[in-house]
Amino acid sequence: MAIRPATERATLLSAHKVVKYYGDNEKRILVLHDVSLSIKEGEIIAILGPSGSGKSTLLRILAGLSTPSGGEVRFRGEVQKGSNPHVAIVFQTFALFPWLTVYQNVEVGLLNSEVPEMQRRRRILDAIDVIGLDGFEDAYPKELSGGMRQRVGFARALVVQPEIMFMDEPFSALDVLTGENLKKELLSLWRSRKIPTKSIVMVTHNIEEAVTMGDRLIVMGANPGCIRVELPGLPIEQRGKENPQHLRLVDYVYGVMTKPTEEIAEYVSVEHRQVHEKRRAFQALPHVAVGQVTGLVERLHADGDKEDLYVLGNELHMEVDDLLPLIQAIDMLNLGNIESGDVMLSAAGIHFAEAGVLEEKEVFRQQAADHIQLIRYILKALKAAPNNRVRWDTINKELLQYFSEDEAERQLDTAVDWGRYAELFAYDDQEGFFYLENDINLPADAG
Repeated sequence: MAIRPATERATLLSAHKVVKYYGDNEKRILVLHDVSLSIKEGEIIAILGPSGSGKSTLLRILAGLSTPSGGEVRFRGEVQKGSNPHVAIVFQTFALFPWLTVYQNVEVGLLNSEVPEMQRRRRILDAIDVIGLDGFEDAYPKELSGGMRQRVGFARALVVQPEIMFMDEPFSALDVLTGENLKKELLSLWRSRKIPTKSIVMVTHNIEEAVTMGDRLIVMGANPGCIRVELPGLPIEQRGKENPQHLRLVDYVYGVMTKPTEEIAEYVSVEHRQVHEKRRAFQALPHVAVGQVTGLVERLHADGDKEDLYVLGNELHMEVDDLLPLIQAIDMLNLGNIESGDVMLSAAGIHFAEAGVLEEKEVFRQQAADHIQLIRYILKALKAAPNNRVRWDTINKELLQYFSEDEAERQLDTAVDWGRYAELFAYDDQEGFFYLENDINLPADAG
């Protein structure tokens, strides 16, 4: 998809080669690598990415709530130091004080300001009015619906009259209808310039939401977090679920996100590719159960072995963060392929869908032994070890070079689930070691 030249506007906030590590020097984990972007006046930026891609971490760094380990953030050309007073954040969880009224919760945004009392009161009432809460000034959060509580969060952000408003998945805790209504109203306020904010940056896991709202879309990759692709949003008149260009962009973004290890040469530097190659000594296994993989393969086979990812997500009532791990598992096991926003079963996937219980397990066994790097590593270690036994800690130590402590454990949990189902190895949870049983016959090239 061709990138159109961005309209020249004043740059409010910019990140330059931002890097973020967590942990100490001995066990530090690279969370963000070489992230550069600019936020200009008059635009809504939607940031997408899989879980663990550092979206919220990046948002905190841009807001000045977290310090980058490398690189810098500039506001209107000046290096940002500490929390940025020109930025306000709307959180997913509302973050209201239950003992305060709507008025008092909105007032919290001005507590550390030097705004005179009369002006403060006017700004609070104006923010409450513009966001649609007039008449609820004295109500407490427990008296409000989820949508109204989130409106309080928006009012509290707007009352400080921020130049940039950050939104961290602000609609994900709401039911679908409430979320759609609030999005529509926010866009109406933004386009009619009834709110003082000059730019909006939104983190979301919802591709449809990003395409509907975003003037610019940034898709991040994980391990470590980086910008994989930056895309212009659609003209406003093309943003609708029935518009072919809208559907095309949704499909394109689905295609990017479901191929997390496929580099996009036009947008990713050689340095990025080298970092990713280093960190991809093991694939990052999606944490899905074999039963879920089986169910999705059978569902695709029943519908002709191919489906549009956007349509599939809607029909299964699955958000992208729930659907993508399943699609990635199918792709990683070579049971299916992803192309242009569609998922289609491979020959092995069709065989898997049509097989009986025992043959189904044999297909999975071969695919896991052939294509899953961590499982192959475990099998190789088992074949080389005395008595064909290897301790959990030995495998985990290797994974800790590439994953955080918690994620390394989750990777091993997934590998155990898949490997046990495939009967490639056994695992003693009490003693903490992998082993080969006498009746386990490995595929000829496993390990």
